Amino acid sequence: MTQASASAANVHPLERYYRLHAKIYDMSRWTFLFGRDRLLRLVADRGQPQHILEVGCGTGKNLVRLRQLFPRAKLTGLDLSEAMLAQARRKLAGTTPAIGWRHQAYDRPLRVEPPFDLLLFSYALTMFNPGWEEAIAAAYADLAPGGLIAVVDFHSSPVPLFVRWLALNHVRLAGHLLPALQSRFVPRHLEIRRAYGGLWTYLLFLGQKDWPAAPPV
Repeated sequence: MTQASASAANVHPLERYYRLHAKIYDMSRWTFLFGRDRLLRLVADRGQPQHILEVGCGTGKNLVRLRQLFPRAKLTGLDLSEAMLAQARRKLAGTTPAIGWRHQAYDRPLRVEPPFDLLLFSYALTMFNPGWEEAIAAAYADLAPGGLIAVVDFHSSPVPLFVRWLALNHVRLAGHLLPALQSRFVPRHLEIRRAYGGLWTYLLFLGQKDWPAAPPV
């Protein structure tokens, strides 16, 4: 095996997938990635987070909106795909404060200081297969006490053919995220909405990391 072929074999499947999709992502995903703007409005209704991480930030659509909603916040975008991050960097070039970028998987906590007070996953967790459990655990570790996790993602479908089609596009549609989120975070907002007449449902979830218990007096 040549060095080039060995390097190609080590590329994560999602990185290969988004090399093909990065340039058309924004033109196509609006037709089925529902609830993204609504989730950010729900976050804004709860306050003004100042240290925000988006995991799976893609082409930066949500980061643009986050900058509008929270103009003074420190924003970080993390994605496994360099092609998607390149789109996001161009979209947000020159914004202030400057955006922080991380090209990596989110399979362990970042352990930054101060910790984040908002952590966003927008149609990302269902594509972490394996890895969604590790990402949720990392989010809990990276959030400050009282911080929010905001998730919008596919939830379930009664149509096996659609489930198989999404699996071919690296999406697991099994209703598996909600129990894991509820087991770690205090639910502050939960919606499960129907798309295309019930072909699938999608999830909007806001959860809060509990404050540590007060020591006994």
